[in-house]
Amino acid sequence: MLGIGAYRPKRLITNDQLCRVMDSSDQWIYERSGIKARRWISGDETMRSMSAAAADRAIINSGIDREKIGMLILATSSWPWNVPHGAPIVAYDIGLNGIPAFDVAAGCGGFGYALGVAADAIRAGSAEYVVVIGVETMSVGLDPRDRSTGFIFGDGAGAVVVGPSEVNGIGPIVSGSDGENAEAIKQNHDTVEYMARAVEYQGKDPETDPVGRMIIKMEGPRVFRWAAVTLPRALTKMLTESGAGPDDIEVFVPHQANARINDLMKKNLGLPENIPMANDIETTANTSAASIPLAIEEMLATGKAKGGELALILGFGAGLSYAGTVATLPPAPKVTSFDGLDDAEPGALAVHLAGIVD
Repeated sequence: MLGIGAYRPKRLITNDQLCRVMDSSDQWIYERSGIKARRWISGDETMRSMSAAAADRAIINSGIDREKIGMLILATSSWPWNVPHGAPIVAYDIGLNGIPAFDVAAGCGGFGYALGVAADAIRAGSAEYVVVIGVETMSVGLDPRDRSTGFIFGDGAGAVVVGPSEVNGIGPIVSGSDGENAEAIKQNHDTVEYMARAVEYQGKDPETDPVGRMIIKMEGPRVFRWAAVTLPRALTKMLTESGAGPDDIEVFVPHQANARINDLMKKNLGLPENIPMANDIETTANTSAASIPLAIEEMLATGKAKGGELALILGFGAGLSYAGTVATLPPAPKVTSFDGLDDAEPGALAVHLAGIVD
């Protein structure tokens, strides 16, 4: 990974603000998740604009000539259209129209899968430099009144430039899935059925409209149990296949889904107590496929981690699936997602969420 870039939406939603529409409290949310706030898109911010901004910053921070980029991979599960997919549009937006560009949809593990495809493409000679983007607008598919999911997710984009190196900087990608438990995280409607019902009830009284909104539903305890059993095995396999031991790992970057799960994984792996561990979840929440690059960027930008350090990286979630690796961190970014970032005025809730406004 030769360079990293990110984009964080301007609007910051604290737990106290969210609890104006959700029957909960700042303490209850923080104790169960480690989340104090999250960022949601507002104004003219979109997945497209965030992706382009993050990719541009990654290219600038890498120092690689733009014309040498030969592939773009977009990891996301919330791109608003099935057709056209997002990667070609983002490639065009950043001046790379015509290169191979495609989407990877693997939930919260999407960035890990995309990073593996990029590294393998370079090793095979299919591309010299690849831009990998993780981006989500999770707020669009949320009901902020739902105590199971309304406080968990945030929006954002992160990107890296992957390129050749004399020393291997990205280890084997360890990944897997569990379709038996897939419905532990799912949308509440079948897409085709939902669209048909929406057309049928178009223009009718909303009080009798049974369609509702398409939102994300999650069985938290079921996901937690799966993570507690599956992820330690996956992390151990990453260390084994990379040839690294716990003492070799200098930074731990787990998916920012739940601080309790992350603490448990760190303990079970026997990682040193003082090892730097990503905690971007506290003010960014769970951004799904954008989680890992956003967390890495935050650690490098704030000095919690340094470029060149060996990191253990793991994304996991919907699918249920996971993907991770042992990798060398890119250099600290010169242009960061925190540059000129101003929070929205207190009390502002996203207008597009179920018509609920502050």
